[in-house]
Amino acid sequence: MALSSRWKLLNKELGKWRNALTKARENIRSGQNLSDEIIQAQIWFGAMGQGKKSFVHFQCWEVVKDCSRFKIIPTGPPVVLNEMLLHDSPSTDSPLDSPMETESPLPRSPRPIGRKAAKAKRGGTSNNECVQLLEQIAKNTSLRIERYLKRDELDMAREEAFAIQQQHAQGKDMEDREMKIMAMDTSHMSPETKAYWKLRRRDTMRRKIFQDNGPSNTDWLNDENH
Repeated sequence: MALSSRWKLLNKELGKWRNALTKARENIRSGQNLSDEIIQAQIWFGAMGQGKKSFVHFQCWEVVKDCSRFKIIPTGPPVVLNEMLLHDSPSTDSPLDSPMETESPLPRSPRPIGRKAAKAKRGGTSNNECVQLLEQIAKNTSLRIERYLKRDELDMAREEAFAIQQQHAQGKDMEDREMKIMAMDTSHMSPETKAYWKLRRRDTMRRKIFQDNGPSNTDWLNDENH
């Protein structure tokens, strides 16, 4: 139901934008470009009222602009260049043309269909276009979600790599401190200072052996004679 309601609003906005573009193209002046046409269309769109003041659904418009429901059909006067209609074939007064030449018969126009058939045809075409538009919107949404997931995975991988790097750096700092403790020269120190550094060395050795071989191999460090 939410998708159907959204399509109704979007369908109304797209119809207004088509009408605004039609007005802008009918009033476009010589020398003006596509930007001028879009500006005029936005002005017409805001002047129509009953909704937003400016059109913003350009991505949806690119999808539906060639559909029969939204296609812009020129309704202005024929374009004239050098007093000759661009849409008509030029006549000729060449004496080589035979005056007895007969025109070919015009093809018979197809029989117009009834009101019910025309209404059913328009309804079927409109429904198919709506389905195609909804499928395109769903596809775009799926691709956008996929991009978000890939970006989150990349961020997580970066955070994990940074954490590992920090852990290695902390381990290196700890190892440097332990080496300084074990290499400390206590020959010139007082008995109290020597006792302090002896305890520090014992703790360092206990921690190192515990990490490498487990707690069962650290019992000998508890002996006061060491």
